[in-house]
Amino acid sequence: MGLLRAADPERLRGAPLTYEAVGAARTGQVPDGYRRADRSAVVGHGREDFERAAAAVFDWGAQRGAGLRVRATGPATEPGTVVVLTAGLRRLGYDIPCRVVEAQTEGDERGFAYGTLPGHPESGEECFLVRLLPDGDVVYEIRVSFRLASRLARLAGPLSLLLQRAATDLYVEAIWRAARG
Repeated sequence: MGLLRAADPERLRGAPLTYEAVGAARTGQVPDGYRRADRSAVVGHGREDFERAAAAVFDWGAQRGAGLRVRATGPATEPGTVVVLTAGLRRLGYDIPCRVVEAQTEGDERGFAYGTLPGHPESGEECFLVRLLPDGDVVYEIRVSFRLASRLARLAGPLSLLLQRAATDLYVEAIWRAARG
């Protein structure tokens, strides 16, 4: 996993998560030694925008919209699905392995959370939610509970945090575009 390697999602099915606090991103309880990074934005209005945004979230639309390549053992709607996101060039890219730990597929709040697997530059969870509010606004929310885990991420320090923020901005933009058709 990582730079110059191709992580195989199938081979990672039995890999352990690299953190213990499963559900921390969704609940907002940040474990000791972890940071929290949240972002929310109105991405549309009405049921149709909500349905399009939710479909994009479950189709890895945010990740693809940020320029990441996606290889997964199943859909984001199924806990246990392993996804390897690759940033950069095909052979020179950096693999970012995760496992879906929860998914909410019905109602006016939908989304999923994935947790980090060995080889991920961070340790923790990301939760991607779309909510249809009573006033009709469609809100996309990203909740992250993390710490820098890989040697490369720790060495890059502030640059790693800037890259995470840039990716989050791209995630929001991708879901905004999807919600509006």
